[in-house]
Amino acid sequence: MLNRQHIRRRFERAAAAFDESDFVHTVTRDGLLARLGPLLIDARTVIDLGAATGAATRALEKRFKGASVISIDIAHGMLKKAREKKPWLSKAAFAQASADALPFPDESIDVIFSNLLLPWADDPALIFSEIARVLRKGGVFAFATLGPDSLQEIGRAWGAIDDNAHVNRFLDMHTLGDGLVNVGLRDPVLDVDRLSVSYKNSARLFADLTAVGARNALNQRAQSLTGKQRYGAMVAALDDMAVNGNITLDLELVFGHCWGAGPKMDPANYRIDAAQIPVRNA
Repeated sequence: MLNRQHIRRRFERAAAAFDESDFVHTVTRDGLLARLGPLLIDARTVIDLGAATGAATRALEKRFKGASVISIDIAHGMLKKAREKKPWLSKAAFAQASADALPFPDESIDVIFSNLLLPWADDPALIFSEIARVLRKGGVFAFATLGPDSLQEIGRAWGAIDDNAHVNRFLDMHTLGDGLVNVGLRDPVLDVDRLSVSYKNSARLFADLTAVGARNALNQRAQSLTGKQRYGAMVAALDDMAVNGNITLDLELVFGHCWGAGPKMDPANYRIDAAQIPVRNA
C-alpha cells in the first residue's frame, strides 16, 4: 500500500526541520523509554531502528551505558543530521538501511528500539521477521506506533470531498501482537495511550505533518495534483470540526515489547536431545 520511494524522499526533505515539529515522537519516545525502565537487560549492542535525527539514540546511550548503539534509518539526510548533533564523547554508529533488510548477523543484537517506524511499514511482518532473525534469545524488541484511531479527522475531511486514499491505515495492537508471535518473537506485551493535539488553523497542522515527513505516501493516492478548489474544500471540512476555534487531531499510541526466542527450527527437521533418551538396560 505504501510507496517506499515516496517515503524515503519525504524523510530526506524533512530532515532539516524535523526537530522543530517532532513533539509526537518525543511523547512516544519518552513513553517507550519509561516502559523499558523496569526491564533488566544486559545489552552490548543496541539498535535505534528508524532513528531519524538521533534523539532516541542519545537516550539509549544513557539507558544502556557501555553498549554500542547503532542508528539505522532509510533516509541519509536524517542520519547526517543525527551525526551533526552527536555529542563529542558519544560512540554511536550510523548505518543507512531498510528495516526489512538489516545488515547484521543472526542473533547479534540485544535490544532493538523502534519509535514510530511501523506506521511507515508496508508489510510489518517482513520487519518482524528480520527483527526475530537478528535479535538474540532473551533480547528485547521495544516499539511505539500508531493505532487505527489515529488521524481520523483528516480522513473524514477528505472523505467529504472524494473517495481517494489520503491517510495511512494503522494496525491495531491485537494484529501487531499476532504478527510478533507468528515470526517467533516471544511474550508480547502491548498497551494503548491517547494523545490529542490542537491547532489554531489547518495551515499549522499540515506544516507540522510536512515537517516530520508524515504526508500521503499511499500507492492508491490520486496521481494528479490536488487542485486549490478541492484542497480548499477539504480544509473547510476540517475547519467545520473545530471546537472553540481549535482543530484537534486524536492519536492512538500503541506501545509494545517482546523477547527474542533464538533461531526458529526448520519445520522439516525435528531435533531430540540425546541426553533425554532413556537408556534401556539389557
